[in-house]
Amino acid sequence: MSSPNHPVASFRRVEDPHWLWLEARDDPMVRAFLDAANVQSDTWFTPLEPLAESLYQGHLARRDLAVTSLTTPLDHYTYWSETTADSDYPSWWRHPNEDYRQTCCFLDLDARASHRSFLEIGDMAISPDEQWLAWTEDTLGDEYFTLLIKRLPDGQPRALLDHIGPELIWAEDNRTLLFTRYDTTQRPDSVWRLTIDDAASHCILEEPDPEFWIGLGKTRSRQWLVVESASKDTTECHLIPAALPATPAFCFRQREPGVEYALEHRPGHFYVLNNRAAPHFRLDRAEEAHPDTWLPLIEHRSTHTLEGVDAFDWGLVLTERDHDEAQVRLRTIEFASDHSVTRDTLLPLPDTPCSQHLGETPHFQTRYLRLQEESFTQPLQWLEYGLDTGERRLLKRQAVHGNLQPDQLTARRLWATSPDGERIPVSIVARRDHLGQGPLPTLLYGYGAYGEALDPWFSIARLELLDRGVAFAVAHVRGGGERGEPWYLNGKLAHKENSFSDFLAAREALIDSELADSERIVAYGASAGGLLVGASLNLAPDAFCAAVLDVPFVDVLRTMDNPDLPLTTAEYTEWGNPSDPVVRQRIAAYSPLDNLVDRPYPSLFLQASWHDSRVPYWEAAKLYARLNDLQLARQSATPHPILLHTEMEAGHGGASGRFQAWRDNARQDAFILWALGLADISTS
Repeated sequence: MSSPNHPVASFRRVEDPHWLWLEARDDPMVRAFLDAANVQSDTWFTPLEPLAESLYQGHLARRDLAVTSLTTPLDHYTYWSETTADSDYPSWWRHPNEDYRQTCCFLDLDARASHRSFLEIGDMAISPDEQWLAWTEDTLGDEYFTLLIKRLPDGQPRALLDHIGPELIWAEDNRTLLFTRYDTTQRPDSVWRLTIDDAASHCILEEPDPEFWIGLGKTRSRQWLVVESASKDTTECHLIPAALPATPAFCFRQREPGVEYALEHRPGHFYVLNNRAAPHFRLDRAEEAHPDTWLPLIEHRSTHTLEGVDAFDWGLVLTERDHDEAQVRLRTIEFASDHSVTRDTLLPLPDTPCSQHLGETPHFQTRYLRLQEESFTQPLQWLEYGLDTGERRLLKRQAVHGNLQPDQLTARRLWATSPDGERIPVSIVARRDHLGQGPLPTLLYGYGAYGEALDPWFSIARLELLDRGVAFAVAHVRGGGERGEPWYLNGKLAHKENSFSDFLAAREALIDSELADSERIVAYGASAGGLLVGASLNLAPDAFCAAVLDVPFVDVLRTMDNPDLPLTTAEYTEWGNPSDPVVRQRIAAYSPLDNLVDRPYPSLFLQASWHDSRVPYWEAAKLYARLNDLQLARQSATPHPILLHTEMEAGHGGASGRFQAWRDNARQDAFILWALGLADISTS
């Protein structure tokens, strides 16, 4: 590339070496810079376009393009979605429970998206009598939503409100909706009520603390609406009788700093999942008439984290995670009328490690649970589990077409050792005839924040890489939730740098096991995973031959220093508040943009979105500019490409239509194959 024509050389401002001017969204030069970077990226990718097209077409050929979901019966109608082979979005259908021939389409998202470049549904809810549909939709990608309703089945959609939050829920009176609004930093700070007869809205609850977000829910018993106000480490729940939504909300238990709790309900009793004096969570119950008195039901355990509870009329479904095995399990507990346990069953797993979750099971009285299961080698399947028989009945399995079938794949679990001696799970999947036959070119993926667990998941798009001889690996670093609550706590705040050392330790374990080729490992991270990869690159720029950073959170100190930005104040309990000098020093020590080193970085593909309200476009743009500045100053004869593509009509999640999302994925995979030496072309 020619330095004088490079966008960074053309737009550089000597007085602003950190490129802060890119934060001025209204400055036309900002868009001009991003457009120039997009042109440069498109030009660089031109030789890879045939490969990207091949990856895209291969992806399409491996999957069913026409997709019909499972049917879900409610009280009066049975519901499902259909996506035709050429549609970007699904349509939603139903028929009366007693007559499957009277099918009716009640919401066609493809039609709604036909005159828009972006469409995302925030929430969709059927009224309890199944006569009304309400939904929220975002048509820019900035996560501001419009609330719409229509009378079922064929009433005209009516927009009630715009510029609100995504969540909504029906009260049991079939007339009242609850929804959320944002404050000036796009924090869901309040819950409002309106009726379909009167669009005037009334505030139910407002949360003044900038570190807390408001959320909505309804107990499966359909007796209580739940308004949850929560920070990253503290919760307070308010309840409203679902049949009497005008009743003032009452606080179930006032917040205690550092105490999180969640509620479920069976008539006469609340079930409180909480971490009071129980860092891995415990389950208590409280009589409905005495919510302040919590009685122990499942005690705290050092070996497991209790992650979730779902109530049914017969008992509970618990989601729990084994710390040592980094494996999630479902457990059912059935009660007698006096709350004595009549049956305690750990549901079987098809394989380990795998993912197992409770699927859509809306009926409170059902004795059949819908389960979802998948692994790195087995596609998603939906099953019905009978409580009385223990029988597992397959309802649906994601189809996989083409030459590479699931039984031709294999996965392994390694354990890396971090510098402090902690054992880090590392997963790797590849073709069965390749893994163990010599070091493989490898894509290493990581996230490591918010306690999110990267449980095994199947990907049809991934098959295009695996079929070409690439191994896919996941570093289950601290800060995530794979080994329970302790895993999360030991990778946040003062312990955040554990995430980065874990990621690099995972790389070393893959090499030491002779599964990964040390010269051909690409790192991948998105959002907070972009922070993980960005910080790891600063620590060891030569550890990877390339990296993909998608909407990367790389300007941590400056972002956390600006409470006017979306998300910042609510993130203090995840990253820290830099108004504290100790915290400022700690964040400054790892924030990727504050720790760039004047050494050659590997090839980088950075991706951003203009409307992203979670990680602003300028974070990736500044990283692109500053790394290219360093590289251009070195005047390397064969510099590694550092590319930026900004999607100008999307938000944090990228393109909303599935075909464009798949095309974007194919281009990303073409870059990965090029970096691994598997593209059979040259670029300059």
